[in-house]
Amino acid sequence: MRSSAGLLSPPSRKRWIAAAVAALGVALFAVPLLRGPESSTGNGGTCTKTEGTANFDFTLKDMSGADVHLADYKGKVVLLNFWATWCAPCKMEIPEFVDAYAQYRDRGFVILGVLSEDDPSQEELRAFTSEFKMNYPVFRVHEGLENAFGPLWALPTTFLVDRHGAICMKHMGPVSKEMLEHEIRGLL
Repeated sequence: MRSSAGLLSPPSRKRWIAAAVAALGVALFAVPLLRGPESSTGNGGTCTKTEGTANFDFTLKDMSGADVHLADYKGKVVLLNFWATWCAPCKMEIPEFVDAYAQYRDRGFVILGVLSEDDPSQEELRAFTSEFKMNYPVFRVHEGLENAFGPLWALPTTFLVDRHGAICMKHMGPVSKEMLEHEIRGLL
């Protein structure tokens, strides 16, 4: 509806803004899926292309509130996943992570789920991880960790770090099973 000045009325303008934001969200979700798996690894356990070096100088709280040092995971292939319990795309990729962790953890692979932009109670978090059968370590975010790997523009955001600490992959949006398998196998 146009007003006498030829501009959209406030309710119409709000609908157009909401539609534009929704379209941008769909685009951010769909573009990585359209690209398909691409190789940034594959030369015997190191990255062929890096996104920098991982900063493991953080202490996080696990689901029980105990301190865990990220430095303890140096020397492993680490998938660092920033996620939230309210995030639908995060929920989509969790079963893939559960399968990958079960398959590759004995070969020096670890998934670290970092709860971001979310603060459920300890009981709610336990119920969520139980419902989704999350078999990998889950932590609450540390104030500086997101900035060390960020900026994080979307959830989920996933980083794959090789045994030498190089960030081999940064992926916004859910990681597909094919992409996950391809990237992990290239580093183990």
